[in-house]
Amino acid sequence: MEKIVFYILAFAMLSFSLMSVLSQRLLRSAVYLFGMLASIAGFYFLIGYHFLGAVQLTVYAGGIVVLIIFSILLTHEIDYKMERPSWLRAGAAGLVCLGGAAMVFHLLSTNQFTRVEAPERSDLNSLGELLLSPGDGGYLLPFELISILLLAAMIGAIVIAKHHLAGNENQENKTL
Repeated sequence: MEKIVFYILAFAMLSFSLMSVLSQRLLRSAVYLFGMLASIAGFYFLIGYHFLGAVQLTVYAGGIVVLIIFSILLTHEIDYKMERPSWLRAGAAGLVCLGGAAMVFHLLSTNQFTRVEAPERSDLNSLGELLLSPGDGGYLLPFELISILLLAAMIGAIVIAKHHLAGNENQENKTL
């Protein structure tokens, strides 16, 4: 039964992520992003990490997607349709994606991953040191990468909003 649920979640995650990227309507793309993030939470629930699944649903699927949807509704019309990129731009993006996938595959196939054992006594101080440690078993680098990713998403949302607002001002100036 777990394998069936795993394959259903994997198919849902892949299909929602593709629909999110390929959709030309911003609101639909945000809704597909919500489905993809919810299916990731399903993976967490499947492997028994209930707290991480709940955090995934509340923080990412709940908070960030709601923020994105509100920013879309406040800056664009609800039926805003993005234009199709040129073939050159789509081809370049495809090559960058293939290069990134090749790099990830190379890194996963050449590195030896070892399991890091948790300390015997998990108190708040040892957990804090582990979260802020840049060394082996530390989580400082993933936190920094996530913060950069969220910053890039916010900058992208601002650029999209300003681009659309500048387009409206140009149309108003032409009509005057």
